[in-house]
Amino acid sequence: MIVRTLGRVAYAPTFAAMQEFTATRTSDTPDEIWLCEHPPVFTQGLSGKAEHLLQDIGIPVVQIDRGGQITYHGPGQVVAYLLFDLRRRQFKVREFVQRIEQAVIEVLAGYGVNAARLAGAPGVYVQGAKIAALGLRIKGGCSYHGVALNVNVDLVPYQAINPCGYAGMRVTRLCDLVKTGDTLTITQVGSQLAQALMQQLENLKTHDC
Repeated sequence: MIVRTLGRVAYAPTFAAMQEFTATRTSDTPDEIWLCEHPPVFTQGLSGKAEHLLQDIGIPVVQIDRGGQITYHGPGQVVAYLLFDLRRRQFKVREFVQRIEQAVIEVLAGYGVNAARLAGAPGVYVQGAKIAALGLRIKGGCSYHGVALNVNVDLVPYQAINPCGYAGMRVTRLCDLVKTGDTLTITQVGSQLAQALMQQLENLKTHDC
């Protein structure tokens, strides 16, 4: 498993790079985690409905091929893209999703934040407010897209959407939940998230191809 730290990168070329990586990988290609953050952008999933964008606030909307509705990415949010060969690891998508969510829950627990899943709504929540959004695309047995954790991201753009298609869904961020909020950095939380993801996903059974 390889972890790549990309820094702050534009969304569209990163999306294209994930598609290219997945289309050209072979049975020997190592799985990768890409850590990054993006300039402000709304992304709309395959089943996305236009009415979930409540107002135009000048942030571009990019149509993409993951599941789900509309979400926001911006500075102050750690994004982990998960480029994994699910066939090689012999597990189901549901288990993959649960392990990703568990990694986020464990990172937050390290800050004293009690987070949980919410039935019927992928992602991670703190007292019903969404702190991490999760969306995947599985193609040819391989995954891309991933999970986005709000660290100190501006929450105002969320007011322009129904987050992940849920009207009135509250969102939150880590810096508002911990006393050390002023010292949180994307690099620090990103590194912790990568470690937690590796621990969760390396535990999956593998077999020789």
